[in-house]
Amino acid sequence: MATSKKQKHNLSSHKIRIIGGRWRSRQLEVIDAPGLRPTSDRVRETLFNWLAPVIEGSRCLDLFAGTGALGLEALSRGAAHCTFVEQSRPVAATLKNHIATLKADDYSQLVQTNANNFLATTNDKFDIIFLDPPFTDDVNQWCGHLDQSNCLSQNAYIYIECSKNFRSQPHDNWQLDRSGETKEVSYKLYHVS
Repeated sequence: MATSKKQKHNLSSHKIRIIGGRWRSRQLEVIDAPGLRPTSDRVRETLFNWLAPVIEGSRCLDLFAGTGALGLEALSRGAAHCTFVEQSRPVAATLKNHIATLKADDYSQLVQTNANNFLATTNDKFDIIFLDPPFTDDVNQWCGHLDQSNCLSQNAYIYIECSKNFRSQPHDNWQLDRSGETKEVSYKLYHVS
């Protein structure tokens, strides 16, 4: 998430809560940064109920990591590894502290770069990809970048979260598995076939 150097980043009084798995009920302070909006507990609970049959042992990519709520939840529930990609230095520093606090260094990687650079250079394959870009971004463009990258494992799952007013366009080999909406957010889980 791009932020101006003049904008202040402060730890605020709000927190994210890991809702399931080995770190259940752990609360982590989140940095107050423009555009940073952690996935709500309700949506995360729904998503991880959907992913329950495939999360154990999976390799995950949290492409617009922000607070890391999705990737940390995946690790808590048994994912083998998660790569977190976050562009903002202050937000990435806070996420790095969360990873250290949870002692998750051995099964996670934090890459501080933009999503385009990461997708263009990674040789890693991922079973589950969390795609939750800023609401101002064109999520269909990011779906295209992801589809053209070399990072999707065979039978990968792709979770997309975007503004309720924006409609993601599925790609030919992406099958809609599940979907839901809140007042502000549309979320979908695709299965790559």
